[in-house]
Amino acid sequence: MRKILASVFAAALFGLSPGILGAASAESHWPASARVYFIEPANGAVVNGKVAVKFGLSGMGVAPAGVDKPNTAHHHLLIDMGAPTGAALNQPLPSNAHIKHFGGGQTETVLDLPPGKHSLQLIMGDAFHIPHDPPLESEKIEIEVK
Repeated sequence: MRKILASVFAAALFGLSPGILGAASAESHWPASARVYFIEPANGAVVNGKVAVKFGLSGMGVAPAGVDKPNTAHHHLLIDMGAPTGAALNQPLPSNAHIKHFGGGQTETVLDLPPGKHSLQLIMGDAFHIPHDPPLESEKIEIEVK
């Protein structure tokens, strides 16, 4: 009887250990068909003044921050920076000059960027602004503001 109980305990312990230890799951949080992209501006666009930015999303829905509903997320816009990697993918994205949150479920914005070249990239965050690993992110585009 002891051997049986020890075997059951060991199996339960090893089966639960990744969660206990906080290891990230290799399974994606997002549907396999999900895709995020820019509707506008186009990569390489040259714009005068303010920049109208429209976000596209397919394969899942948009929900405001705080709404924890399967297959939904909200947009975050990365400006002049690379996408987060590693452990940062399991933490809420900060809100600052380089990371704009659209936690109201918005799908467009107008940016007032200084003249020069800029990079833009979209990354989706769940109800708690966490992108997950692997992230759902757009291609990075480059624009120039005159």
